This record gives sequence, structure tokens and C-alpha cells, in this order.
Amino acid sequence: MKKANKFLLPVLCMGTLWTACSKDSNKPGNGGEGGGTGKTKYIIASAPIASTGVADYLLTADNLTSGTISTLGNGKEQDGSYRYYITHRNRFFSLLYGQGNPGAVTTYNLNAAGQLTKVSDFQSETVQVHTIIGDDIVTMKVPRSGNQNALIFRIDANKSQIVGEAQVNIVNLAGNGERAHFTWATQAGNKLFAPYMSIKGAAPDVFGTSFPDSTWVAVFSYPQLQLERVIRDNRTSFLGAYFNSGLVQIEDGDLYGFSGASATTAGAPASTKPSAIVRIKKDAVEFDKNYFFNLETASGGHRFATQTYFGNGKFLLEMYAEKGKTTGKKKFAVADVLTQTFAWVTGAPADIVSTSSLCNLVVGDGKTIYVGITDAEGSYVYAFDAVTAKATRGLKVDGGKITGIAKLTY
Repeated sequence: MKKANKFLLPVLCMGTLWTACSKDSNKPGNGGEGGGTGKTKYIIASAPIASTGVADYLLTADNLTSGTISTLGNGKEQDGSYRYYITHRNRFFSLLYGQGNPGAVTTYNLNAAGQLTKVSDFQSETVQVHTIIGDDIVTMKVPRSGNQNALIFRIDANKSQIVGEAQVNIVNLAGNGERAHFTWATQAGNKLFAPYMSIKGAAPDVFGTSFPDSTWVAVFSYPQLQLERVIRDNRTSFLGAYFNSGLVQIEDGDLYGFSGASATTAGAPASTKPSAIVRIKKDAVEFDKNYFFNLETASGGHRFATQTYFGNGKFLLEMYAEKGKTTGKKKFAVADVLTQTFAWVTGAPADIVSTSSLCNLVVGDGKTIYVGITDAEGSYVYAFDAVTAKATRGLKVDGGKITGIAKLTY
């Protein structure tokens, strides 16, 4: 079936983006790749600083805590302008973002000598939402204008086959004259929770809204993918952002939603509610009215940008550096959603140019995350500690901005 084949490979690869880029789950011999020596290499994606409109170089390193690597005469040069990265089953996927047009997916692994080796290269489509549920991968293709239907696909990762699909009318879902634009999707039990923002979907204010002070999550049955209900809240704004996860399930089964209160109208900030964290209790299909973590109050007026989960209730947050702003430079903090405590990170640069926030590396010990940071001094990998709220500078990358960090074994 052409329709299924068109989406199969890109969906399978992109579906692992959040989990694979953020969790160090590779084990020696996982996936049967390489020589099974149990040795490790780190993959560093780096965009050349001196060039614009070109894709990243892929570099390898033996550790992330010391030393220097360089893009000059090293690494694998890629084509295209925008690349996103995932690691799954001990393979590294480099996805060319097609900006609405077909892109490409290039797959790498490590050979027995620990060298990054191209496995395959194929054309693909782009989807906006992707998540892993057991053996399945669920993706959503969400139109920002024109077509009123979002497509949802359920793929069996073991069989590499689409085993279920559905569609939802996002104009009817919004029910307010705008359209629902899904920001992410998260499994909880036999439900799929999909936060969305309400957008106008028409020029000149496609991503603007007349409803900046509400939170929505569509709840679908799983694996049937049937819309069951929409749960709402009015204490903050939408969860997450475009291509940015804002709903995370932690170890006890509760879901925590992150809002930057960043809705706009005609390009200007429109949210009057605070940036905050809200909760959906385990097995519930409504927001917990007894839980509200006001991040603006805790941070002294700053708003949330992105999150990466350490474990044990602790999150590494990127917050906008200027009070009250929802754009611009960022700084780091550690937030504990269980105790509702907040601490600014020490040791990170004060004037950050860019970070690897879409593809940080979580070690899996509950307390360490590696982040690539570029500032005026250059590009370095920093290790963030959840317990001390401290960042420690490690590996230097000469000649490029770090856009992603991954780990493979061979």
C-alpha cells in the first residue's frame, strides 16, 4: 500500500526522537551492531560556525569529560541545512528536515573498529509528533493550515509495519474557530495524551491565537487511537511548544506538564497566566486541581523554555534569561516536581549562544545529563548534576556549535 510505505520508514526513525536522544539506553551488543566489544563512542553533531545553510558534521569521541575534537578535517560532512538526530537500537539516525517537502534519513552504526559507518540512506517525509509505546511507535502529521485533518499512525517497530492509523479533525477538536496543533504525545496506561496549542492557522498570524490562557490535552484510547475526550485547565497556557515535549510521565505514573505561557497574538506575547507545571495523576483523565508549581514565582519572574528529565522527579530546565520574556537567551535550572523546589544551576556559561536541547544525553543514573553549549569562548559539553545543580565543563569542540550528543557501543 503506497500510503503506508510512504510513511513507514520516516515514522519508524523519527518516532524515537525524544526517548532516544534523551536516554542513554544503549547496552553492549544492543541491536547486534559492531563487534560486541562493549566499548563506547560518543557521537557529537556540530554545525560549522563559519558557514551558514549547511548541515552538521558528525564527530566521534571516547569521552565527554575532557579533551578537544575539531570539525577541521574531521568527521562526516552531511548534506542539507537542517538535521535532527535519534539513537535507537544502537544505531544513529540523521534526519534531514524537509520543511514540508521530502527529506532524507541517513543511518549510521559503529563498526568493529569503533568507526562511524553509514548503513543506509533513504528519502522520507517529516512528522511533527512522535513517541514510543512499547513495541509501537506513534506519530502525528499535523497541518498548520489548509488540510483540517491530523493523521495518526501506529507502527509495530518489530515488524516495521503500520498496524493502525486514524485521523482527527483539528478544527472540530479546537471547537473555537481555530485549530488544534499537537505539540507532543505521551502514553499513560491504555491512553495516549496529546497536548495541543490553539492556533489561527492563517496568514499573517499562523501560530497566533485568540485563546492564550488555556491548557488542552486530547486523550485517545490506545491502541485504537480513538479520541475520547479533551481535558482543560485555565491556570496556565498550552503545554510544550512546536517540536518541544511538554508532558512527561515519571516513575510513579503521574504526568507533569510544562508551560512557558508563551502564546502570542500578532507576534506579541498574549498569555496573562504564569509559566507553570501542572499534573495529571496516575490513571486520571483530568488535571489535578491540588497541584500547581508556579515556575515564574519560583524563578523570580522567568519562564520555561525546554525540559530534560533526570529521573526521580527532577528535571533540567532551560529558562528564558530575561524576566517575563518568552524568546531570547536562556539559562539552566533544576526543578523537583515532587517537592516543588527550584534551583538555578551554577557553572554554566552566563551568555549562552545555543544548546543541544533537542538532543541532550541522559546518562540514566538519575542525576546526570550531558548538554552541548556554545558561548563566546567556544563549544563545550557540560555535565549537569541534579543533586548539586552544578554544571561542569568537559569536552571542547573546535569549529562548530554542538547540536546533538549520542552514545553507541561496538
